[in-house]
Amino acid sequence: MPAAGTVFRCTPTRVYAGDGPIWCAEGQRVHLFGIAARETDESCRANQPCPTAPARAAKAELVRLVSGPGPESGAKAAAGSARYIPVRGPALSCTSTGWSGGRRVGAWCASPTSGDLSCAMVASGTVLPWPATWRNHRC
Repeated sequence: MPAAGTVFRCTPTRVYAGDGPIWCAEGQRVHLFGIAARETDESCRANQPCPTAPARAAKAELVRLVSGPGPESGAKAAAGSARYIPVRGPALSCTSTGWSGGRRVGAWCASPTSGDLSCAMVASGTVLPWPATWRNHRC
């Protein structure tokens, strides 16, 4: 588990939900920091923002962002109901915020093709910034 402040590489291999985790070929499971998405059952956790966009839309958007440009980017997540969506995309540069529950690391991640993933997800309208963790983050 990368300690808070550590910059690490994440080559995405699969995505679970709109805020992660993103499985990395290097072994980490990354939960995107600063954002809140609906749970896969469409519920929202208590004491966190609840976006209006469905969980499937957020998942499809994250798949598209980590997969990079391509004709089938996000298509599998939008069309299917698979629990984990396999992805192939360029390596992400992530900065750990520390442990995020379970075997996940919280992190701010950037893609060379999509930029800051938390910012891109908020801009897509499929997730909301979570003020308790977003703090002074700038897009």
